[in-house]
Amino acid sequence: MGEDTLFVGLDVHKETIAVAVAEGIRGGEVRYLGEIKNSHEAVRRLVAKLGKHEAIPRFCYEAGPCGYVLHRQLTDLGQVCIVVAPSLTPARPGDRVKTDRRDAVLLARLHRADELTAVWVPDEGHEAIRDLVRARTSAMENRRRARQQLAGFLLRHGRIYRSGLNWTKKHRLWLSTLRFGHPAHQIVLQEYVDAVDDADKRLSRLETQIKMLIPEWSLGPVVQAIQAMRGVRLISAVTIVAETGDINRFDTPRQFMSYLGLVPSEYSSGGSTRRGGITKAGPKEARRVLIEGAWAYRCHAAVGSEHSGRLEALPKPVRDIAWKAQIRLCARYRRLSSRGKVQTVVTTAIAREMAAFIWAIARHVHPAAPAA
Repeated sequence: MGEDTLFVGLDVHKETIAVAVAEGIRGGEVRYLGEIKNSHEAVRRLVAKLGKHEAIPRFCYEAGPCGYVLHRQLTDLGQVCIVVAPSLTPARPGDRVKTDRRDAVLLARLHRADELTAVWVPDEGHEAIRDLVRARTSAMENRRRARQQLAGFLLRHGRIYRSGLNWTKKHRLWLSTLRFGHPAHQIVLQEYVDAVDDADKRLSRLETQIKMLIPEWSLGPVVQAIQAMRGVRLISAVTIVAETGDINRFDTPRQFMSYLGLVPSEYSSGGSTRRGGITKAGPKEARRVLIEGAWAYRCHAAVGSEHSGRLEALPKPVRDIAWKAQIRLCARYRRLSSRGKVQTVVTTAIAREMAAFIWAIARHVHPAAPAA
């Protein structure tokens, strides 16, 4: 990079794209070119216009609601483009003016200074699986809300189920026997019950589709392999891989743990060192399923019948890593608990080490070729 490079900052919105360019030389001019329409043809004309210069354009824009459509279009046109992490874009503390023009100029200037952090861009197949997984997460949240609304309605009217756990067959039968004096209350009850049933069916449909599509996914072998870990079943494995992408792009397990936001935050100055809670950076759903899976290590190391079935088709190095993880993490869970650590702290520590073992397993598995 140098004088033969033209750094292009794009501030992308639903209808428009603000464009700024920075000359490749240090201290070179940064120009605002104006706004173009956010359409395939307008972007193609912009590329053709910048292609008339002797310098090679290098594009960048911040990740956002417009997704990766622009990145794929520029790549198809033979251009170099990176998608930037907005949370890691440097900003001046005293800057209180934000416009599309200033954002585009800032991106171009920072791109030239190599101060931007690029995110990993998934291919269309990976993005499709990730959207399906996120739709399943959304369905799960909708079911939780529907159940809470029904439980809140019953509690307001003193109808409390005391014969076991909620949402079992026995509980559903109990719901069908409830009768209210006013017909409006009976209608509300039935509507809430139907909402729960609809949410259950939607969740089941999405999980079925996930199971059907995993064998066709290029990262399907990685999903199968990390299920060797205790506490990681199909949905958890798919969520982790869909949200993090190709785990092999992380050179060390520490990088992977940091990406998932499972490492402690730190504020150190001079001779003082202060560490706080985990950073919670990166994909929260992948972090959530890891912390949920960490509870499985509170028991002694063992391989149950269901877990054994998941291990049968996996190579021996993967099975060895999973068993090593069980031995270590089960003992560590008991050791941390015996010291009086809060259970949430213990499970978070176990989840952090689970991520390291998952990274090790992924290193032994090669993704399949993408489906045509």
